Amino acid sequence: MKAKTHTVKVVRWRFYFVLLALLCLLCAIVWHLASIQIMPNESRGYEFLQKQGLVRTLRLETIPATRGVITDRNGEPLAISTPVVSLWAQPQELQLSIERISELSKELSIKSDVLKEKLSRFKNKEFMYLRRHMTPADADEVLALEIPGVYAQQEYRRFYPAGEVAAHLVGFTNVDDKGQEGLELAFDKWLTGEAGKKQVLKDLRGRIFKDVSLISEAKAGNDIALSIDMRLQYLAYRELKEAVKAHKAKSGSVVLLDAKTGEVLAMVNQPSFNPNDRSGLKVHALRNRAMTDQFEPGSTMKPLTVMAALETGRFSPNTQIDTHPGFLRVGKKTLLDPVDYGVMDVGKILQKSSQVGLTKISLDLEGDVIRNMFFRVGLGQGTGTGFPGESVGTLPGYAKWQPIVQANFSFGYGMSLTTLQLAQAYSVIANSGEKNPVSLLRLNEEAESTTVVQPHIAKQVAKMLQRVVQKGGTGTRADVPAYYAAGKTGTIHKVGNNGYSDNRYLSLFAGFAPADNPKIIAVVAIDEPSAGQYFGGEVAAPVFSSLVENGLRILHITPDYIPAKPTQVVHKNNHAVAKKEPLS
Repeated sequence: MKAKTHTVKVVRWRFYFVLLALLCLLCAIVWHLASIQIMPNESRGYEFLQKQGLVRTLRLETIPATRGVITDRNGEPLAISTPVVSLWAQPQELQLSIERISELSKELSIKSDVLKEKLSRFKNKEFMYLRRHMTPADADEVLALEIPGVYAQQEYRRFYPAGEVAAHLVGFTNVDDKGQEGLELAFDKWLTGEAGKKQVLKDLRGRIFKDVSLISEAKAGNDIALSIDMRLQYLAYRELKEAVKAHKAKSGSVVLLDAKTGEVLAMVNQPSFNPNDRSGLKVHALRNRAMTDQFEPGSTMKPLTVMAALETGRFSPNTQIDTHPGFLRVGKKTLLDPVDYGVMDVGKILQKSSQVGLTKISLDLEGDVIRNMFFRVGLGQGTGTGFPGESVGTLPGYAKWQPIVQANFSFGYGMSLTTLQLAQAYSVIANSGEKNPVSLLRLNEEAESTTVVQPHIAKQVAKMLQRVVQKGGTGTRADVPAYYAAGKTGTIHKVGNNGYSDNRYLSLFAGFAPADNPKIIAVVAIDEPSAGQYFGGEVAAPVFSSLVENGLRILHITPDYIPAKPTQVVHKNNHAVAKKEPLS
């Protein structure tokens, strides 16, 4: 049976209506696409979409600025900034790749458990450091893992080429490149640069693939040229380290000053530290002892007391003082000389470091006369360097000076100072009564000096100090081959729990050379030598001799005389005495 078929008849107007509707819809779609991609000023048009796209990829990036370079007086770098990379993470994003934490921790050389614990602590934060100051090569290896949530930023790390040799003076910065110690701290604002800004395009992983525009350039910090000469700094460091080790001392300091300008040519301390690796740093090693540690200067003050006496006009270098019988009772205390020196002139009193002779001189003066001299040469006040933590020492004054207090004060007890202050005080003697401000920065022109002592008096004391290092003096081991030197020894009993200790000493030598036209002031302080010797003439004086001899040669200072040849050495009383032949 043949099925019946039915023909559906479509009304013509309906067909055209549907066709028109589809065309209108197509036109609407085309119009919308055209409006958002072509037509300007269209709400949510192409300008809006482009802006939104840039918001999601365009970033404002900080351009780190390099910190200023610190150099010695000759341009030798002491502190420079090197580019490094710090890796950081977006904790919430990194959590999504928690299965790759072990892989990440291995590349970062961090234990996986430690990294997971840190990630847990920062889970609600937007930022956390993974590792700071990596080399670019090491950072690239981590970034090559392409772990979501791990990003990098450019930074700078401070490097110190001289290491521990100049550590106490230069200081160091922290991980954020901010000065923490030494001149890095004192001149932090001057050394710090100004970061720049730029617009960049980043991909979904936060990597920069295009620089868009520079908003502001980074400005490097200002450079600083220190006054020290690294040739002398290395020399002083070596000599001090050997001396501290040889005498099994607790610590030590050395300061070298330019006699004419007051510039610090070298400043070293023991123990020291390596600013490039502070992993095993001990706090006590951080101190710049030459400027922070105070001590009683002992016999090194005797030349200043003599200078005060000469200034009154009541004494001259040839004034005779009777020290017989070798001791003197002052109040309840007896002051002793090693032997009965008898009658001596003022110069010999310094040469022999006679307690009795100096006490008789000091008690003939007013106490304030001596104190005033000490103050004028820079004691009891800052040196003006601006170094963080610098001590000013103590310089007491009394309405009425008790005789024993005055006597002790005249040879350096009952007061305190630093190694640098002692060097500045001796520079007044060496510089014919002129006091220069101390400078840790290289001076482009000589600083203005102040006359604090009459030139002829300072020269008289300088002549007396030459006798100290010559035969018969307490500082013969400070004699400098080829140069005439001058200076004074000091052996100080340190204060213990029950007054002055009988077995703890500070060994000192302060002096200058060449004696007739000084170029270098040198002070050597060795704290608590424990290898048997402890006198300043035994412990500190040899360091002064070696340091000054080599230092003057480095500075190309013409010798005063031709050192004796081995065949010209004359033996007297079992001591070798070299003949000195003056240069023509």
